[in-house]
Amino acid sequence: MTIHYQDDAKLQQLVTAEFGEWSSPLTIDQKLINDFAELSGDHMWMHVEEERCAKESPYGCTIAHGFLLLSAMAKMTGKKNLIGDIEGFGHMMNYGTNRLRFVGAVPVNSQVHSRCRIKEVEVTEKNTRVTMEQQVSIVGEDRPALIYELIMVFI
Repeated sequence: MTIHYQDDAKLQQLVTAEFGEWSSPLTIDQKLINDFAELSGDHMWMHVEEERCAKESPYGCTIAHGFLLLSAMAKMTGKKNLIGDIEGFGHMMNYGTNRLRFVGAVPVNSQVHSRCRIKEVEVTEKNTRVTMEQQVSIVGEDRPALIYELIMVFI
């Protein structure tokens, strides 16, 4: 369905309490964790010291960085574009976030996937803001490891 970015009535139909389908899974292996540690400069032992984690960590292994999970969301592709085909705008940008919570650890070698829903749409004379709530979970677990609200702006 094609929707003009200023068509409030049609855009409001995208708002739902139900999440979309799960994305394709992504394996969070030690190489990915180590690469993210190098990129971010976050070398906390719970992420990169495998032997120490086996002895001292409550998880018995390393765990993914929360911001690694957030960054990897773009890699977890969904089966359906929830926003549909938006037209009539000149520019779309990431406006920011309302909420970001890291609510569960992701042990090394876990497979994670994401899902999302349109939580809110606000149409003004100047732009349209779409708030999308996204979750990342370990495959097979109901409780999310990450909850994120992304705001996109169409101008």
